[in-house]
Amino acid sequence: MAGRRRVSGSSVVALCLLLVALVACGGRPGADPVRADVQRLLDRRAAAVLAHDAAAYARTGTGTGTGTGFGNLSAIPVADWSYRVSEVDRAGDSATAEVELRYRVEGYDRGAVATARTLRLSRDGTGGQWSVDSERPAEKSGQQPWDQGAVEVVRGARSLVLGVGQSTAALRGYAGLADRAVPAVSDAWDGAWARRVVVVVPRSVEGMAGLLGSPASSYRGIAAVTTGETGGREHAPADRVIVNPDAYGLLGDLGKQVVLTHETTHVATRADTTSATPLWLSEGYADWVGYRDTARGPAQSAPELTRAVLDGGVPGRLPTDDDFGFTADADELARAYESGWLACRMIAAQWGEDRLNAFYRAVGAHDERAGAVEEAMDEVLGTTPEEFTRQWQDYLRTELG
Repeated sequence: MAGRRRVSGSSVVALCLLLVALVACGGRPGADPVRADVQRLLDRRAAAVLAHDAAAYARTGTGTGTGTGFGNLSAIPVADWSYRVSEVDRAGDSATAEVELRYRVEGYDRGAVATARTLRLSRDGTGGQWSVDSERPAEKSGQQPWDQGAVEVVRGARSLVLGVGQSTAALRGYAGLADRAVPAVSDAWDGAWARRVVVVVPRSVEGMAGLLGSPASSYRGIAAVTTGETGGREHAPADRVIVNPDAYGLLGDLGKQVVLTHETTHVATRADTTSATPLWLSEGYADWVGYRDTARGPAQSAPELTRAVLDGGVPGRLPTDDDFGFTADADELARAYESGWLACRMIAAQWGEDRLNAFYRAVGAHDERAGAVEEAMDEVLGTTPEEFTRQWQDYLRTELG
């Protein structure tokens, strides 16, 4: 029939290949070659860090836009180090990459620390290789110690101290305090934990705030904090005790030891501290461990609450989480910590230390805050929140009045 032509088998194959090509061109975009190139570059950079190979690291770019270079981090004993590129914004021979850095300190971290980073890159001419021009914390992310300068590492028997802008002697002092804190915590807390601690000591309170990604004004009166994720054992891979050297330096010998023991307690109990755990319990328990082996009595260790009780101001309730805000009035914040400490001290005195530990774990085992304390008090202590509060108020009058 005129106007018709038979299509052969080979023509069908050719037609299908043509259609595939057209779909590939007009359908889904192919993989971004620049992103793949950047990922390969960062894989080489990570391998250089793990191999402690300064020359190989330099071949990936300087990365010194904020003072971050290989020399700043080379002393840190890392077991894992990797980058994952999430986004690349390219403009000609320049690009900005948003990446996730994951690293693990050898012998101390069960899992990796994850932190968001922003890298600026460039390449020499079309088809040239990309190199890193700068690497810094992503927006709203905290700094890492090496972002603030060269990190000096001091190893204790049970601790690892990472310092920036501190003398070796000062860092050894922190290691000694941490080494004494670890067995003190293990003697009180009967749960499983690594029995090791990483302490980070920046140059100043501004350095502490930079590590935490918050304003320095939030931490001026805070001697130390512990970072880490709550939510169960599988979500508690890597804790850091971060010291504010400005406030910490004002403490006496006993105060310094109590603070390091308090923060180390947070490391030990992290796996059993969840969103169900109120701050009066987690902070009170840490203070209980911190003061447990000292000779200081309640009136000495709880001066603000003592003044309130002597003035007839026995608290009407246990402190709420809001009472522990770093921006709260200093006296109110002190009373919140002292109230939580004395609540835990009362449990240890009246129910025993084993029951205090069991109560802590029972609260954290709940999926949510609602009902967690009430059920744990009933199951472990055989009391109610109302009766517990009345006992605690009587305890304050007896110990502080």
